[in-house]
Amino acid sequence: MSQETFVIVGASLAGAKAAETLRAEGFDGRVVLVGEEIERPYERPPLSKGFLLGKDPRDKAHVHDADWYESNGVELRLGVRIEAIGREQKEVRPATGEPIRYDRLLLATGASPRRLDVPGSKLQGIHYLRSMADAAELREALSHGGRRVVVAGAGWIGLETAAAARTYGNDVTVIEHEPTPLHGSVGPEVGGLFADLHRRNGVDLRLDQGVAGFWGAGQVSAVVTSGGAEVPADVVIVGIGVRPNTGLAEAAGLEVSDGILVDASLRTSDPAIFAAGDVASAYHPLLGRRIRVEHWANALNAGPAAARAMLGQEVSYERIPYFFTDQYDLGMELSGVATPGEYDDVVFRGDVDGLEFLAFWLQDGRVVAGMNVNVWDVTDDVQALIRSGDPIDPARLTDPKVPLADLIQPI
Repeated sequence: MSQETFVIVGASLAGAKAAETLRAEGFDGRVVLVGEEIERPYERPPLSKGFLLGKDPRDKAHVHDADWYESNGVELRLGVRIEAIGREQKEVRPATGEPIRYDRLLLATGASPRRLDVPGSKLQGIHYLRSMADAAELREALSHGGRRVVVAGAGWIGLETAAAARTYGNDVTVIEHEPTPLHGSVGPEVGGLFADLHRRNGVDLRLDQGVAGFWGAGQVSAVVTSGGAEVPADVVIVGIGVRPNTGLAEAAGLEVSDGILVDASLRTSDPAIFAAGDVASAYHPLLGRRIRVEHWANALNAGPAAARAMLGQEVSYERIPYFFTDQYDLGMELSGVATPGEYDDVVFRGDVDGLEFLAFWLQDGRVVAGMNVNVWDVTDDVQALIRSGDPIDPARLTDPKVPLADLIQPI
């Protein structure tokens, strides 16, 4: 009997953790991990946090030590672009070199930044942040201070890079087409609190307007807003979201809709192919619908879940979405889904003005998401409230004297 081969396309956090799990679970076949970047697998949060701020060295972001792959029998192929999947032949086809046969295939191809297609968008000095190389280039641009930085987009990446730019002593303007920062992620109630945070730290927020174009002679010198204003700029950071890298899957005939469609075991419409991380739109048993989660925790946990499913284990991936951020003196964890239109109220517990509080998003009296700001060791309780699905008395939920654990109904 020939040795089984499991191929992972995407040398990402999800891909690397999947390879680690295959070995930890006793798989003794061939494991091939293929990535387009020349950098070995790394975690992305440091790119807009510790590494960008110069607090953490490059190596701290790597998922494994350099010798881990060889010592664990994982064939790590970097700088290799897979051009196609041959489902009938069960092989992936690199741009150069021989096809790689697979018995099981995991697609962990991630996502790519949305690009601004406006006049002047090819000028020098306009940055997108997705890779380690991007972060290193941006850190160099920000670290000297005293520069005029314009950030297009007040999502998580936009706000984190704005905070980093201010920490380095730059002048920062953020342009956002929604009425508050993070409008699509947490809604206006909490988005407004992040607006106040950045204004207190000297950021010029231009809301309800977008970017119409860029001026400059080779190098960007100004950003033109949709309202006609010209904002001087030495450095521009564009953070307007990402698109899942579904091209390979689409070309191979897999089911795709804002991500590669997978079931609760992270299996695609082809039983031999799985998908995990930013690229996967997975059925979530607890929520009863598909969601695509772009955060670090999803890559960290979905990669191992997909690996176990590839091995034939029973898998139901139903982790509560989780995200964290650090901006200035604010540290925050968010659990659940707080998208506008999917909740009907937001309530607070603690000192909102002093940035030491919890926020809860409610739908029909049930907690669907919770955020803790500079309050720690409560994530398990917050997630338990979400999982319970029980209506909660808002008066008790917002009372700091009532322990969160007391609100969780026994199952």
